[in-house]
Amino acid sequence: MTMKEIQREVHRYISQFEEGYFSPLAMLARLSEEVGELAREVNHRYGEKPKKAEEAERQMSTEMGDILFVLVCFANSLNIDLEDAFKTVMNKFRTRDAERWTRKGSQNE
Repeated sequence: MTMKEIQREVHRYISQFEEGYFSPLAMLARLSEEVGELAREVNHRYGEKPKKAEEAERQMSTEMGDILFVLVCFANSLNIDLEDAFKTVMNKFRTRDAERWTRKGSQNE
């Protein structure tokens, strides 16, 4: 699926409800909540905070999917084309950070 297709699918889903998209502030709060859920799972798996015995195992892929869904809703609500936004940011990284990192296979002399 392209990002445009993803944005269209999410829009079709949201459009079936009278409430529509949440306000930008509510979207930001939802996005923060979802990122927090991913952070909690990462901390349990790779950090110093073990899960409580009664806590269910969560899939990081599901948490990332939740983040993507909310981000697409946020973009759609503001009429932002995420493909264009992604192309712009990749161009920024390719130019601004072109010499910032050591490329694989390069000789350090």
